[in-house]
Order: sequence, then C-alpha cells, then structure tokens
Amino acid sequence: MSTLYIVPTPIGNLEDITLRAIRILKEVDFILAEDTRKTGQLLNHLGISKKMYSHHLHNEHKTVELIVERIKNGETAALVSDAGTPSVSDPGFLLIREGIKNGIRIECLPGPTAFVPALVNSGLPSERFCFEGFLPQKKGRQTKLLELKQEERTIIFYESPHRLVKALEQFAEHFGSERRASVSRELTKIYEETQRGTLLELIQYFKEKTVKGEIVIVLEGKRRIKNAQEDVDEEV
Repeated sequence: MSTLYIVPTPIGNLEDITLRAIRILKEVDFILAEDTRKTGQLLNHLGISKKMYSHHLHNEHKTVELIVERIKNGETAALVSDAGTPSVSDPGFLLIREGIKNGIRIECLPGPTAFVPALVNSGLPSERFCFEGFLPQKKGRQTKLLELKQEERTIIFYESPHRLVKALEQFAEHFGSERRASVSRELTKIYEETQRGTLLELIQYFKEKTVKGEIVIVLEGKRRIKNAQEDVDEEV
C-alpha cells in the first residue's frame, strides 16, 4: 500500500534510533530529508544506502505535489528531519496534510523529540502542558506572551542559544521573576545540561556563561490558590 512513513531520528545520541525506524529506512523507496548531508551521515552510520531528496521549509510548497503523486503511484517514502520528529517545529505538516487529502496511508513512528525529556526532567507538573515551540521573534511575540500570562498548564518553548537570556528576561517581565522554570540544552549529548530554578536564578546563571546547543525552556504555569469562598488567581 502507498505509504508515507514519518520517521523520528536521534536528537543527539545515535543509539536513540529505534529498530523499527532502521527497518523502515532500509525498506522505503526513497527518503525525504530536511538536510541530505546530515541525514546522509546518519544513514552511513547505520549502513543504509538509499536515494534521498531535499524536503525543507524553503522548497516543500514546490515539491509536495510531485512527492504525493509518486507515493500514489505505488512508491513508499520516509520523511525525516535533521533531528527529532518531523512536523514538530520542523517541516512535515504540509506533506502530511496533502497526503491525507489524496488517500495516502500515513504512518508515524514513535521516537525522539526534545520537549518530552525536557518536560519530564524539569520537575514541573507534566500531566497537563502546552507546547509553544519557537515564539515569534518580533511581530506577535508580545501578544503571545500576554495570552500565555493566564495559562495554568506547564508551558514548553524552544529557543536558540543566543536569544536564551533575552527570552528568560521577557518571561520574568510577563510572568514574574519568581516563576519556576527549567532550561535543558544538548539533550542526549555529552554535554547535556538541565538547570532548574526561578526565572531570576536562571537569568543570573546563564548570563555568566556561553551557551551552545538547542534549548528547551519549561515554564511553570500560573498557579491557582483556593480560599474558603472562591478560587483566586495569583501570579507567582
């Protein structure tokens, strides 16, 4: 059956790829890669030789129709991103949506993604959370932060190293400097680090060091305090 496989790839440690993912990458007719050079390194490590095509944010609107047509005609394909699960802050949504519209079978494999270990490792409530990914860099950023001011669930953000301190400072301004959070970077890699504390403590810590690697910020939601008469929202 014509199938598009969504295949998560390691976010750092190559041992995190699943046996099923390896089998699928070997069996498909072709692989769609965000960066063929990076995926090529993974395939070489796994001993897999397979035809690859570039599929990224800058060309997906031009290539999606051709890809869908190939799969409809009987070929199978695997979609991978540079790291983690495609479509989670990475290309993939457009192709998946068009595949569904055209009756293509979509099969998403479970596997690595950065925000799950960061959330669990944060020590913050994980039974309810919202994933925001990358906030808008300029237009719409303040509006989004104002919207999230009332969010009671744990909030997860992605951020780049050079914008980390600025992001933490903005969070402190909007949510209060005593709001708890954690910052995880280089997940699954040799220099993996998770720092936990108040926003003020995290700002002070990261101001004094050079930060590298992808960043996941996990932020405590707005707390609710109950009294005898009614529920009262309190910013902390």
